[in-house]
Amino acid sequence: MALFGKKNKEEKSASCCCGGICDAESMANAEAAKSKGAAVKVLGSGCAKCNQLEEATKAALKQLGMDTVIEHVTDFSQIAAYGVMTTPALVIDGKVVSYGKVLNTDELVKILQKVRG
Repeated sequence: MALFGKKNKEEKSASCCCGGICDAESMANAEAAKSKGAAVKVLGSGCAKCNQLEEATKAALKQLGMDTVIEHVTDFSQIAAYGVMTTPALVIDGKVVSYGKVLNTDELVKILQKVRG
């Protein structure tokens, strides 16, 4: 294997975020998944930080008296469709409001009040 040579097919699929299925159909499915489902989404692999963000978001929603379902998105093609490259990320009503850090409950309350009025 040369350092700057062409990659074979197996190496290409292993380096891709979606396992090598970056075709038009899978990207269209990821775009469609963005618009359906819960209004509050946590984007991430399911690591400890992602779970902390989800718990803090639940606490903030409860504190504000909002009964909203939180969806935890772990599919990397859906995460990439939001333009997020650093997780955990938080999406409210289809807009990415935070990425790359775990927000505390007070920060989330402020964000929810600003976004939801």
